[in-house]
Amino acid sequence: MPVKIFEAADENLEAVNDFIHEQIKPFSCQSQTLFQIDLAVEEIFVNISHYAYSPDKGTVQIDCSVEKTSDAPAKLTVSFTDSGKAFNPLEKPDPDITASVEEREIGGLGIFLTKKYMDTVSYVRKDNRNVLTITKTIS
Repeated sequence: MPVKIFEAADENLEAVNDFIHEQIKPFSCQSQTLFQIDLAVEEIFVNISHYAYSPDKGTVQIDCSVEKTSDAPAKLTVSFTDSGKAFNPLEKPDPDITASVEEREIGGLGIFLTKKYMDTVSYVRKDNRNVLTITKTIS
């Protein structure tokens, strides 16, 4: 599984996406699927860069692989690992998307969309590190 470590900073989001796109490149991935992956990656990476180490700086290890068997579609797996503050975004309740923008609480929409667009989203706290993993069928 290809692994890369990035400083948890917004300006590295493009490099993170490039790394993930490199793994997807050999597989036919529709533009809508790629958009959904990019949205989830942005949500997760930016949240880590803003909150995991605040006010300090830290890193994010990204493990990314695509698994393809002859009789099944290709499946992307991306894990984000950081040693920041313990935080499980999956414990946050989903926002009330039926409420008007004015009535809706701030936050939570990005992880809601991540859960909606990805096939699976899982979290574990292991060895004092947050590990958030997403999977998505890409072909």
